[in-house]
Amino acid sequence: MRLGRGRASYGVGAGSRSPTPGEMMRALRIIVVLVVILGGLFVIADRVAVHFAEGEVADRVKARENLASTPDVDINGFPFLTQLAGGSLDDVELGIASYPVSTGGQGGTIRIDDLKAHLKDVTFSGDYSSATAATGTGSATIAYDQLMKAAKTEPTEVAPGVTAQITGLGDGGDGKVKVKVKVGVPALGVHPTLSVLSSVDVKSGKVSLHADSLPAIAGANLADGTLRQITDFQQALDQLPGGIELDQVRATPDGLRITVKGTDLKLAG
Repeated sequence: MRLGRGRASYGVGAGSRSPTPGEMMRALRIIVVLVVILGGLFVIADRVAVHFAEGEVADRVKARENLASTPDVDINGFPFLTQLAGGSLDDVELGIASYPVSTGGQGGTIRIDDLKAHLKDVTFSGDYSSATAATGTGSATIAYDQLMKAAKTEPTEVAPGVTAQITGLGDGGDGKVKVKVKVGVPALGVHPTLSVLSSVDVKSGKVSLHADSLPAIAGANLADGTLRQITDFQQALDQLPGGIELDQVRATPDGLRITVKGTDLKLAG
């Protein structure tokens, strides 16, 4: 009887033995491989989904803003699928190469270039038909030839027998705009072109140029007269994309670099 119990005890012990260290390592390696494979598949799925979403958002922005080309859209943050499930994107970057902007009145437009917007907390519908950013900041460039559309380029009388007109705008260095003014004094038979340095800033939501000083013309100082009606002018920028607004401006060699900002910005819908 003791021998029988001993054999029975031996059989139970043999069936429940602990795995060897080698077996445990093999099992651990299998688990690690499975985790890596599943993680890789998740990353691939996440990147495919974000690429699709970027294309959809870009198409919606192009349609809403009536753009000639499709904008660049980058959805930042990982994983994207969790953001998608929540219906909100943390961080979206939007790039538009060229954008026509209304200048207000008589249907005038100018072109702004290299518009880059950084959008935060973008909520959207399931089919991307509507999207709204809680906040946004960005920058763009207004080339000097585009800014010339707001300048007085036709000869205008600024004093008896004296006319003036703007013939060019460019970088004046140190954040200034160089304004070329052609002056006509027929009685003296002279038509010199003068250069005036102007400061540029934002006033009442418009780009504003103001001459730092004005030269004497034909012996008369017209600084406080009608010459400023030629050299000093403003350029409105209405209907910027999404309802974003002009914030700051500075002169650069390539043109005026503007910064923009806004809240509750409509990207689609």
